[in-house]
Amino acid sequence: MKEFHYTITDQDGIHARPAGELVKLVKGFTSSVTLDKSGRKADCSRLLALMGLGVKKGDEVTFIFEGEDEDAAYDAVSSFLKEKL
Repeated sequence: MKEFHYTITDQDGIHARPAGELVKLVKGFTSSVTLDKSGRKADCSRLLALMGLGVKKGDEVTFIFEGEDEDAAYDAVSSFLKEKL
């Protein structure tokens, strides 16, 4: 299991467009990727679950990676966040 802590910098937080891109990215891996915001968790392969967390600018979130390709998923998601959010 790996974890990645990140503070959202995008003015709109995790809104529809980047959330959709994140879901597509995560679905390319066999590992599970979970987003934790203040104890509330969502499966990052499910758009509505991800949007339901209501992540805003300045929120600190934790991404949790578990599975056989967790290292690759970690690298891809952390790069995505730094570029998009």
